Amino acid sequence: MAVSFDLFGTLVVVDRPEDPASAVAEALRERDVTVPEDWTEAYCEPHVDAPEGAEVPLPAHVAAALHSRGVDVPDNAARRAVVSAFDFEVTVRDGAHEAVQRAVERGPVGLCSNCAVPELVPRTLVRAGLRGSFDAVVTSVACGWRKPDPRIFETLADQLGVDPVSLVHVGDDPRTDGGVEDVGGRFYDVTETPLSEVATEGASGARRDDPCR
Repeated sequence: MAVSFDLFGTLVVVDRPEDPASAVAEALRERDVTVPEDWTEAYCEPHVDAPEGAEVPLPAHVAAALHSRGVDVPDNAARRAVVSAFDFEVTVRDGAHEAVQRAVERGPVGLCSNCAVPELVPRTLVRAGLRGSFDAVVTSVACGWRKPDPRIFETLADQLGVDPVSLVHVGDDPRTDGGVEDVGGRFYDVTETPLSEVATEGASGARRDDPCR
């Protein structure tokens, strides 16, 4: 059996921008990029034709949105602006370190996070004191697939050297994290049972009538 954790909302809480489009626009202006007057509309429109379940890196989306309004993006400005706009404070949830440590004592442990922003997951792990805690870290921006797509869980299982059916995935969103059940794994919902019980209950083999489902 292997345990995997979601990051945002599960192990940490972050101070997300209330208006991501405005945050990115401000970061673009700081890098001398012209921001279109209808930027909010451009930011919310799809610009990259991606298959279902695929992750579109936010810098690629931002660059495409600017190009759709006739704005050329110099050098790596879109990526640098996105990384800057999502540089926020990190608060570790109660019981997070203990849950990860107890899982490590039982077998392989991974991190599986939906995140379209490059560099954000590694930076968050450093700030949360969780860097080096996982045998494998899989992000949607790196592997190309977003939870609940089965391929992100299969990628994680492969990196952990286990069969996907042996995964117990700990998360806070049944719509995304619950996708582990589509590969035969089990989902543990931290909105129903606290992180402090992950190792004692979630890793015990309990089925759907318990918090692990």
